[in-house]
Amino acid sequence: MIVIKNNKLKKILKILIPLIIIPAVAVGGSLLFDEQKHIFVSLLVAFLSLVLFITGFEKKITGTRRMVLVAVMTAISVLGRFIPFFKPITAITVITAMYLGGEAGFLVGSLSALISNFYFGQGPWTAFQMLAWGLIGFIAGLMAEPLKKNRILLLAYGVLSGVAFSFVMDVWTVLWYSAGFDIELYLLSLKAAIPHTILYAVSNFIFLFVLAKPFGEKLERIKLKYGV
Repeated sequence: MIVIKNNKLKKILKILIPLIIIPAVAVGGSLLFDEQKHIFVSLLVAFLSLVLFITGFEKKITGTRRMVLVAVMTAISVLGRFIPFFKPITAITVITAMYLGGEAGFLVGSLSALISNFYFGQGPWTAFQMLAWGLIGFIAGLMAEPLKKNRILLLAYGVLSGVAFSFVMDVWTVLWYSAGFDIELYLLSLKAAIPHTILYAVSNFIFLFVLAKPFGEKLERIKLKYGV
């Protein structure tokens, strides 16, 4: 397992990868590549997500243990996507970020989209799903302490995450159909997506309400026991 030892480099990568590089890859890929080549864009986003995760390593052994936990949370998230209508991916991503860090949250959100889409269908939308769920996890990691202490804030974050997911995905919708960004088309896409956005928000609220406490307690015990 690779460990990045330069702390200054870590800080730079933690900002550049999720906020600049991956969004640029997702947007650039949608404009430059046809649908058959988008799996390569998605794989590049997955690689960058892994690099971001590595920036959170302090020691090789703890990094490896975090990777095992992230693999388990990703598997749970992927399986949860098979639940009809209500999907727990956002909730699992947020919970992971709260207890294992924003880098781990980004990776779980990103890989959940990529892996589950091998069943649900890969395409130019995959990179944007990876970006959307990844950013939701990354920001949750930055807000971890207040989210842990305030359940109302956590549930509100889940609802807003449902809205944010639609905002990101509708950027893809506009770029794909107009080969460029059109604000009028974007607003129309947001309006058309309102029923789905409401479903995302309600789903996030329910799953965070049900899962946050039991999953959080288990992750805290594992962190304490294994020094993660």
